[in-house]
Amino acid sequence: MTLGSAGSSVVVPRNFRLLEELERGEKGIGDGTVSYGMDDGDDIYMRSWTGTIIGPHNVKIAQGIDIYTDLVLFILLGVLTDQFVCPLYVQTVHEGRIYQLKLFCDKDYPEKPPTVRFHSRVNMTCVNHETGVVDPKKFGLLANWQREYTMENILVQLKKEMAASHNRKLVQPPEGTCF
Repeated sequence: MTLGSAGSSVVVPRNFRLLEELERGEKGIGDGTVSYGMDDGDDIYMRSWTGTIIGPHNVKIAQGIDIYTDLVLFILLGVLTDQFVCPLYVQTVHEGRIYQLKLFCDKDYPEKPPTVRFHSRVNMTCVNHETGVVDPKKFGLLANWQREYTMENILVQLKKEMAASHNRKLVQPPEGTCF
């Protein structure tokens, strides 16, 4: 974050930035399906954090409004009900699952992104299947990191990634297993 007036900017020091993130994480975020906090309150460098993501819900994407719309949906998707009205849902294997992650903010954070590793086993295209590490090359937010991004942004984007077409149907390890 930069602050300033009349075209000047001041870079907020790392620890102040992390204190802001800690405060936001403790207050709760958005709809409550992502959260984060420090692992060790005595760590003056604020390096080790734990994040939690509750998997995305199945989302209603369409509702037939007349017989023609429903017929088109039936032909294209094979979906039809007795009343010719059929809600369609984006199904995700992640719904309701609770995922724990570790985020490590090295001394160069927020100039460089934290290391992100799933503690809970998950099958996603951007996650190493043996270690649980989120591969920055396969996860756009980390690949294109900007100083303004936060741990909250990472968690929210990972949740969106779970609902993406290339991840939402992947077979998942048994719930409760860890890397």
